[in-house]
Amino acid sequence: MDLMASWVWKHFEEYVRKHLARHGKREPSPEELRATFEAIWRESSATLLVQEPWMGTFRFKTLARLRPEIAEPFLADPTGYILTHYGGGKFKVNFHHGPHVVGTRTFKPEGEPRWQALPELTED
Repeated sequence: MDLMASWVWKHFEEYVRKHLARHGKREPSPEELRATFEAIWRESSATLLVQEPWMGTFRFKTLARLRPEIAEPFLADPTGYILTHYGGGKFKVNFHHGPHVVGTRTFKPEGEPRWQALPELTED
């Protein structure tokens, strides 16, 4: 999958450019952007959360952590992936590089909320 051309790049572009600027590359070439993005992507993860009612308000329940090597089906069709695996609802995906949150995207697939029966993913 060409991630540079995908929706994921929109969430990483500023982060990659700042990373390069910190290393003296203020006007990187497309090749430098791609290489740096690919290196950062290999060290990144995504956390999938769903908004659920909680004590008169709402909270985000963690459903999954996706590493780059297993994330391709999600990246290719995020709404379809969420709907197939978790059903409908309001979902949030946070992209992380180490301790840094790189970007966030929400998805609202229509369907039966099958995620409600799933346990919350906890920290290892």
